[in-house]
Amino acid sequence: METNNDLIPGFDEITEETLKITLRRIPNVDKGCLISLTGFIDVYNSTFFQSQITRVINSDFYNLIFECSNLSSITSTGFGILTNLLKKVHFMGGEIVLSGLQPTIVETIELLGFAHFFKMVNSLEEAMKEFGAVVAMQNSIFPKFLNCPSCQKVLRAQHSGRFRCINCKTVIVVSDDGNVTVE
Repeated sequence: METNNDLIPGFDEITEETLKITLRRIPNVDKGCLISLTGFIDVYNSTFFQSQITRVINSDFYNLIFECSNLSSITSTGFGILTNLLKKVHFMGGEIVLSGLQPTIVETIELLGFAHFFKMVNSLEEAMKEFGAVVAMQNSIFPKFLNCPSCQKVLRAQHSGRFRCINCKTVIVVSDDGNVTVE
């Protein structure tokens, strides 16, 4: 079995007592990496978290599953970092799926308004299925750039689904074939 250092040389040279990060290549997913998190993410270890995940992305892994069943909490600083990482992988044509989040973390994500940014699933098996669908769609028409039908703001849809315009808050629906409608 590959170790963190096999995937990314020197990855385990920097450690943090409060957050353990374990990496595994995702079989049959192009540029895929499973990132298992154990501990918690707060303001004190957030720099470590950001730098290590940035190393993963810079090592050409940008289809990421975060396995979070052993993650006890994430502060708003951690969510801000996750959001920035999501923007980075989306720009590269990738995706992030969060798996196995504790109910309190899901509640925090919803309270902070981040729920519409992240794909969240209950189990690693669901994440693998979800991720396979995302990779398949990337080979088709996504990401799709579109103009908001209400305010004409240029938006990027990484996949099909319901989205809210960041400018005027109009709910936009993008179908699997790329058709855009307003809800």
